[in-house]
Amino acid sequence: MNIANAQKAVDEWIKNHGVRYFNELTNMAQLTEEVGEVARIIARRYGEQSEKESDKAKDLGEELADVVFVVLCLANQTGIDLQEAFDKKLDLKTKRDHDRHQNNKKLK
Repeated sequence: MNIANAQKAVDEWIKNHGVRYFNELTNMAQLTEEVGEVARIIARRYGEQSEKESDKAKDLGEELADVVFVVLCLANQTGIDLQEAFDKKLDLKTKRDHDRHQNNKKLK
């Protein structure tokens, strides 16, 4: 599924199951919460913090999907074509950063 189709799928889900979008500020707070859950898993599973027994069953993929879902909601409710925005960003990063990363001795 491409980003444009994902935006449509989220919009249909909201219309059929979610009643309406939460307002933008609520969704921003929700995004922050979801990113925090991703950070918690990463810090404990891949970082130096020990993982609590209660966190071991948490699914990183599910938490990342929560982040994507809320980002798609924010894009929909603010009129952003995220496919177009992402394509532009990837093109910009490709042009701007290709040599920079290739020549970065820290990445070798």
